[in-house]
Amino acid sequence: MIRLKLLVGIVVGVILVSILWMQVRIGRADGLAQIPTVSIPTVTSSPQGAIVTVTREFDQINVRGGPGGDYPIVGVLIAGQQLPALGRSFGGLWIEIIYPGGPDGVAWVYSPLVELSGSLPIVEPPPTPTPRTTPTIDPTLAAQFIVEIPPTGLPTFTAPPPLALPTFQSQSQPSVASRIPMGLLIIGMAVIGVFGTLLTFLRGR
Repeated sequence: MIRLKLLVGIVVGVILVSILWMQVRIGRADGLAQIPTVSIPTVTSSPQGAIVTVTREFDQINVRGGPGGDYPIVGVLIAGQQLPALGRSFGGLWIEIIYPGGPDGVAWVYSPLVELSGSLPIVEPPPTPTPRTTPTIDPTLAAQFIVEIPPTGLPTFTAPPPLALPTFQSQSQPSVASRIPMGLLIIGMAVIGVFGTLLTFLRGR
């Protein structure tokens, strides 16, 4: 009885091993049959068309919603980043690029900050954005700061009193002595003194 059970177990084991072996062979055959014999085209990472590359002179540059400083900033690009270009503005100062963060998936960069490879057509720029709110002045508030100055009459002019000028009496005519030069008088007095001295000396003798 024990031998019969052992024989049955061996037979069942052989059958299971055979089934597993056949499944493995079938799986390998299917795998080999699925391998294509023709060449598969490879996808390259280089995009088609014109490309802009941010120069290394700046760490990052702004990306705007249109060609000009009046348009809002919608993002930034870092140095060395590359993006496909779609067109350029009239004059070539701004380049339209594919930018997911911009309106309609596009944006604009300043051309002197990037390097362009390829040619671009001139495209129509988007309309200039209008301000969300228009500043208005409240007339009631403005009236509080208006200062009204009452008109005043012109100042009256009063004539000054007449100026009293002092009068001086005319000087008398100079005398004859004042007409003689002072040097001549001194010489005359010296001569008189010498004569007087001589007279005194002679009388003493």
